[in-house]
Amino acid sequence: STDVPTRRAQLKARAVYDAKAGALGLGAGLRVVPDELKAAIVAFSSLLDEQQRRLYAGLEAMKVGHGGDTQVAELLGIDPGTVARGRQELLSGDISAGRVRRAGGGRPSAKKASPR
Repeated sequence: STDVPTRRAQLKARAVYDAKAGALGLGAGLRVVPDELKAAIVAFSSLLDEQQRRLYAGLEAMKVGHGGDTQVAELLGIDPGTVARGRQELLSGDISAGRVRRAGGGRPSAKKASPR
């Protein structure tokens, strides 16, 4: 980001991802995933609802580190912005249990016409 405070926060978050990935033994910057693991990740992801899939994609992107949003998005066939949003929700702790979508989301309910 060109905004200095935002850039500092981004760099700090990136350092946390790399440190956590190394601590988990996954290796920061892991780029090659065996075909069997890819298949398992895609199969598992298909069983999740929207929110769970977004959060899982964000978690996997954090494991990969820099460039993880794009890689995970390509693997799961979702938008990189969705992966980034899941990662941001995990880091902020802004996770609402019990609802898949935020209140007010979706199509407005249809109103019945009253007989005259």
